[in-house]
Amino acid sequence: MPRDLPVGNGELMVAFDDRYQARDLFWPRVGMPNHAQGYPQRLGFWVDGQFAWVDDDEWQRDLRYKPETLATDCLLRHDGLGIAVRCSDVVDYHSPVWFRSFEVEDLTGRIRDARIFIHHDLSIDASPVGDTAYFDPELQGVVHYKDQRWFLVAGEDPLRYGVEHFTTGTKRIGDAEGTWRDAEDGHLSRNPIAQGSVDSTVGFHLHVPAGGVARATVWLACGDSREALVALHDKIALKTARRMMDRTEAYWRLWALKEPIDFSPLPEPIRDMYVRSQLVLRTQVDNGGAILAANDSDIQTFAGDTYSYMWPRDGALVAYGLALAGQSELSRSFFRFCDDIVEPSGWFRHKYNPNGTLASSWHPEVLDGRQVLAVQQDETALVVWALREHFRIYRDVEFLKPLYNSIVIPCANWLLEHRDHHGLPKPSWDLWEERRGIHTFTVAATIGALKAAAEFARDMGAMDHEERFMAGARRMTDAMLEYLWVPEHERFARMAVPTEQGDYRLDMTVDAANHGIFLFGALPADDPRVVADMKAVRDHLTVKTPIGGVARYQRDYYHRIEHQDLERVPGNPWIICTLWVALHDIETATTMDELNQVLEVFDWVGQRARPSGVLPEQVHPHNGDPVSVSPLTWSHAVVVTTVLRWLLKHAELSGKPSGVVAGLARQDELH
Repeated sequence: MPRDLPVGNGELMVAFDDRYQARDLFWPRVGMPNHAQGYPQRLGFWVDGQFAWVDDDEWQRDLRYKPETLATDCLLRHDGLGIAVRCSDVVDYHSPVWFRSFEVEDLTGRIRDARIFIHHDLSIDASPVGDTAYFDPELQGVVHYKDQRWFLVAGEDPLRYGVEHFTTGTKRIGDAEGTWRDAEDGHLSRNPIAQGSVDSTVGFHLHVPAGGVARATVWLACGDSREALVALHDKIALKTARRMMDRTEAYWRLWALKEPIDFSPLPEPIRDMYVRSQLVLRTQVDNGGAILAANDSDIQTFAGDTYSYMWPRDGALVAYGLALAGQSELSRSFFRFCDDIVEPSGWFRHKYNPNGTLASSWHPEVLDGRQVLAVQQDETALVVWALREHFRIYRDVEFLKPLYNSIVIPCANWLLEHRDHHGLPKPSWDLWEERRGIHTFTVAATIGALKAAAEFARDMGAMDHEERFMAGARRMTDAMLEYLWVPEHERFARMAVPTEQGDYRLDMTVDAANHGIFLFGALPADDPRVVADMKAVRDHLTVKTPIGGVARYQRDYYHRIEHQDLERVPGNPWIICTLWVALHDIETATTMDELNQVLEVFDWVGQRARPSGVLPEQVHPHNGDPVSVSPLTWSHAVVVTTVLRWLLKHAELSGKPSGVVAGLARQDELH
């Protein structure tokens, strides 16, 4: 199921599925560990003797956010129960507390006896072994704990502060399904403690006036000790849950709209999509600097692993979008994170956990009996390239100073060393992590990185470094044109594989990743060879169904839906690939009419979003449903990048000041 509603603060993150069940709960880092493990944290309502969990089909659901915030605004309606419930969830912007408010409205014109039941199925530190759940009378709620992970479930209704109705018990052991079953008769057994594989359920009884509304607020607070929970309990009691929720909504509006961006040239829905993408991006970024690819645990059923990792490639491209958007604190944190994990010899490994440790990998270090470097060279190159793009905007010399010697110089030196006799990168894994060779995308990213390093060296007065890096970029560009450009096909190869004769065997599969040639500055977007290559992407990768969009490459097998007509459906449409084509249209536009044609692509992306505004990785080519993880951080980052590039081009063509963001005046260097 897609994660329609992620909420978080960079420390605590909660993600809901499309039935309004919380399914993922990360703390103390975004992406690590997942204390919910994908199991539903159930929500149910008992009204005058009838009961329904929110995943029942009888519910009508409208799951959205309040505008310009990370506060959910969800309307649930159940005609059989005769109620409507307006729900709002926020994670406090400052403290690790998840607040939930419920407004139960009578639809029958009668006084109602309504009861809300909130279930918590925690597997602390991603394991149910050795957990404890107990009722704490001093904290007036249920506590779950193990080691240094403590969680308090508490709340209030109009008549009392604290939890009066509760139970704890065993889950998934023998016949025990969990304490949620105890709620279905409208009463909880008040079992005060359970250990092992446990869960808990709390309840709130409401008197709903005829045609009126009754309210309850529930929260889950996180701490590293019981003392930390006591401090949060006291804070909530003093400040009140309502005030803390209101201040969090205000904070996110301030955060999302802090830059003076002039959206007047764009339709309102595109402006809203941009703002929502910024906010969704923030939920996927850990306060320690790691940018997580996605936090949707359902992908485990496909691959036995998740996307809750920091890939330097994804992270660098997301950091670029954040820098363009004026969110410089987040992009700086990312580069500091990279400074901590870069190899001493100047390269990055496949992917990392949010705490900086090495994550799972499928890149071997031995192939055909020979040792190989398990590396994706584009990941190293893109960190250097994105750091330069950040610096173009902010000119933050003090920030750059330590990174110049720890990232820029060693990484650029490694990129020069990791070349073959023609000046192209040695074989490595591609950005899709599926094949090993010399990839046009990797070549373009490396050229962009070497140019970036040369510019940094020039700024720092290191003319010898500037000359070496720029010479390497020029030689690699010449080699790209000699060995990867194929005139008879009028496009670049996707990949070159070295042969024993010292030349290359070319893979001519059309791949949208070749957009990197212009994005990273290897060649201008209007170079005839780039124009021809992007035309091939449009011609061969556009999905020819009513859904439309652009696939990754011909015959893409990942989560493939269409198995027969691969000419018509070369692969599932990807949000990022469709926007890459739009980026080229923006960069090559010479008239306002040409630029405005991109608005159709923005509309297409908006139609592929969930009602909440969340974007998936891919969509079903025949019905448009989300495929793979949702939200994908990269999808939202490319929305941010493409919208801002559109506004900059609009300013260029109209001759009016862009007013995009104050720092982006320096983006003239990019055009």
